[in-house]
Amino acid sequence: MRSPETYPSRECLSILLGKEWGDIVGGHTIWVLLLLLSPLVGYSYIQAVTLYAEASRSAIQIPELARGLTPLDGIFVPTLGALYLANTFLFPFIAIRTIASEKQSGSLKLLLQLPCSLAMIVFAKIVTLAGVWLAMALLCLTAVACWVWSGGHVGVFELANLFTGHFLYAAAVAGIALLAAALAESNATAAILTLAATMSFWVLDFAATGEAGLLKSISSLSLTTLLRTFEQGVFSSVPLLAALIATAALTTTAGIWLDLRRTFADKLGRSTLTMLVAVGLVVSFGLRPFYVDTTEDRRNSFPAADTATLARLDKPLSVTVRLAPEDPRYIDFERNILSKLRRSMRHFSVALESETRSGLFEASERYGTVVYRYDGKQAESRSTGAGEVLPLIYNLAGMERSAIPEREASPGYPLQAGTDLAEPWFYGMLPLLLVAGWAFSRQHFAFSPARSWRRPFAPEIDSGRPSQGDA
Repeated sequence: MRSPETYPSRECLSILLGKEWGDIVGGHTIWVLLLLLSPLVGYSYIQAVTLYAEASRSAIQIPELARGLTPLDGIFVPTLGALYLANTFLFPFIAIRTIASEKQSGSLKLLLQLPCSLAMIVFAKIVTLAGVWLAMALLCLTAVACWVWSGGHVGVFELANLFTGHFLYAAAVAGIALLAAALAESNATAAILTLAATMSFWVLDFAATGEAGLLKSISSLSLTTLLRTFEQGVFSSVPLLAALIATAALTTTAGIWLDLRRTFADKLGRSTLTMLVAVGLVVSFGLRPFYVDTTEDRRNSFPAADTATLARLDKPLSVTVRLAPEDPRYIDFERNILSKLRRSMRHFSVALESETRSGLFEASERYGTVVYRYDGKQAESRSTGAGEVLPLIYNLAGMERSAIPEREASPGYPLQAGTDLAEPWFYGMLPLLLVAGWAFSRQHFAFSPARSWRRPFAPEIDSGRPSQGDA
């Protein structure tokens, strides 16, 4: 039975945040996570710097190679691969712990008696998990600091976009973990459910490799596909809103199943309605996507004049590609032309026609051709370069391509950096600092959380009123 007393929302939230953060910091899970993440980030960074230095050695003699050397692809994406692994295999356990341990100990019944709404209790857990992820991100940022210290270049916008992708991925995983903890009766069951959900995205990506049609479309819902967009340097409103809506729906559903006052049928109905609303929002927002190329060399977009011209085409453009999904020509065509057209035009569709997945045994003379259809007109070409494809599209639309000034070629950022600072930092100094923080937190937070959240509500909790479980 909930206490009839009322408290200001800000005071309730402050107490709940203190309780949640004290439980996290005073425990050992977050410190084990950070201690495992430190050498993992260090190893990823050191390997990335070593390979980057070898490529830079060749680029000194061949300037064309230097244009392809960017810190985003060569340093930051491989380094933050460690954060991706931590978000997948370690971070969910902290999210699970915030609910499962309270269910097993019975303290969840006490929390639900407080003069705070259930939504506020769940919100406090979400804010605490965001703080844990920020601690992980700060650890990864020390690798960026090592790169800057070595004289490396940093593109602020593309790096911020990359961290945004990892945050959205972690938020979705946390939502899955919270729901699993709310449904399961033990930590182990919740962990199995969470890992099964996250690994199913890997299976989906693997199954969709080299495929087209429905399976390829379904694979776009994968969390790894979401992250891959940001790793390429593209900010997209579709994965951003989809991840935020999915996280909100999952956490809301978790809160529904934590409410002990509701019947099973009521919980099931509310959960179904929540998921249907979330799907509807994702579909509606996905109809008007918004893209930003955050890379410094603008490699993910056409020149600004071409982008503006393509955006004015108001009729559907359909492209039929007679190439196999695993054909290297199609992969290059998708990356250099089709993906840019998809981001530039409002009405654009692609269809693949191939008898095999690799194209090695295609005997048709039409294999390798691309058919473009616009406003009842059709054109065919074997070219996969922007210099030939864009004029062909403009010709179908009855437009002339204006003179486009050539982009100034990016010089690239070759650098033969060392790892003298990174090795002692990630393998020695940082773990020692984390162990010291762990010892300090055990001394100051290990037993205070329970007292800190019980004391303001002591009259309600200790007055002898029956709990929800007893009512």
